[in-house]
Amino acid sequence: MAKVGNRQKKTFVCTVCGSENYREEKNVKNTTDRIEKNKYCSKCGKHTPHKEKK
Repeated sequence: MAKVGNRQKKTFVCTVCGSENYREEKNVKNTTDRIEKNKYCSKCGKHTPHKEKK
């Protein structure tokens, strides 16, 4: 059974314009490095890479 408290909410920031668009949960014990995903940015109007904020 999974332990309580391993999942944290992380904010994703657009690498092009710098706007914070998405929030997702991440298991910090399993994935220690930062996540980068291609997501739609409403300010840019296209799909751009989004990196996990510090």
